[in-house]
Amino acid sequence: MRRRTLISLPAATLAATPALTDPDPAGDAAAAAGFESPAVLDGNLPVFYERLKDELDFPLAWPNSRERDFRSWKRRARAQVEELLWQPEDRTPFDAEIVDEQQGDGLRRRQLIFNVTRHSRVRATMLVPDGPGPFPAALLLHDHGAKFDIGKEKMIEPWYDDTRLTSARAWATKYFSGRFVGDQLAARGYAVLAVDALGWGDRGGVSYDGQQALAANLFNLGSSPAGLMAREDMRAAALLAGLPEVDEHRIAAVGFSMGGYRAWQVAALSGHIAATVSACWMTGLKEMMVPGNNTLRGQSAFYMLHPGLFRHLDLPDVASIAAPRPMFVLDGETDPLFSAAGREVAYRKMGLVWAAQRAQDRLRTQVWPGLGHVFVEEMQEAAFTWLDRWLR
Repeated sequence: MRRRTLISLPAATLAATPALTDPDPAGDAAAAAGFESPAVLDGNLPVFYERLKDELDFPLAWPNSRERDFRSWKRRARAQVEELLWQPEDRTPFDAEIVDEQQGDGLRRRQLIFNVTRHSRVRATMLVPDGPGPFPAALLLHDHGAKFDIGKEKMIEPWYDDTRLTSARAWATKYFSGRFVGDQLAARGYAVLAVDALGWGDRGGVSYDGQQALAANLFNLGSSPAGLMAREDMRAAALLAGLPEVDEHRIAAVGFSMGGYRAWQVAALSGHIAATVSACWMTGLKEMMVPGNNTLRGQSAFYMLHPGLFRHLDLPDVASIAAPRPMFVLDGETDPLFSAAGREVAYRKMGLVWAAQRAQDRLRTQVWPGLGHVFVEEMQEAAFTWLDRWLR
């Protein structure tokens, strides 16, 4: 049967398909015949992913926005992010209740339960220095790590469960020089609070391979893992700000890895956060969406994915909504999850925003030579000293 040309298009309209890593006779034949096959590359990227990336121009980013009044831009950008959380503002009373308190070593160690949303009543851990207060405070955001048996226990040493204590100490040894970030900050005079995200610690029950199904189920229920986590972090910040022991004007968000993402995200979305420490989670989106990056595996990525957001803002653009409040972004030079190119793009974008507000001294970005995906003692001490500058 003879082939017939139905429509003739200019050659420029038919952009070339990226070549596959390995020769594919079927693919070569399809290309010669003028149609796309296969359409998905190793790593589950569509063959046209570079063209999709080129279409993302982040029109709501501060340098690109038509809005030139900074406060108006912040309101508009924050509203866009909140719309894409798929989680309405939640004004459910916290009804916080202390269920355990122990005193020693200059601290009060508490377990409390509260309504983190209208759907979930959760347990949190808190350390409060002895004394009258009110104290500066830190909302501690735990990492992912594909380790679900502990969440808040990654940040505050658990005194209430020997099994979790063993697990948490091993985690601290691996990533934090054997220290607990929350306990270190409490010893410096900060009240600290840590809460499990959905899937971790008390709120566990998901496996690594089950994350995609959890995400799909939440999507079908009109929600998302990332949006739910963001809204819960905002609620935890509000709870902390309302406690009598806490100075509501001196609250930090502090996190590592996924917790670092959560830290700058909650700073962008919540007016309760006065300063931020984000360790090992910062990059430009386009530099992350490349073959071989961990994000392409899916699964864990759903906790940091707000569908449609990147049609408006890049990752560092979201963090920049927190400007001109102080923010310290720390990264390891050899971190396998984030490239140097991605860090450089993000740092440059953020720097432009803080500079536009004449607040260059309030943004600090630093890469630790020779270190990977960790938040070790020397990084912690730099972060704590920096926090003291702004909150003590």
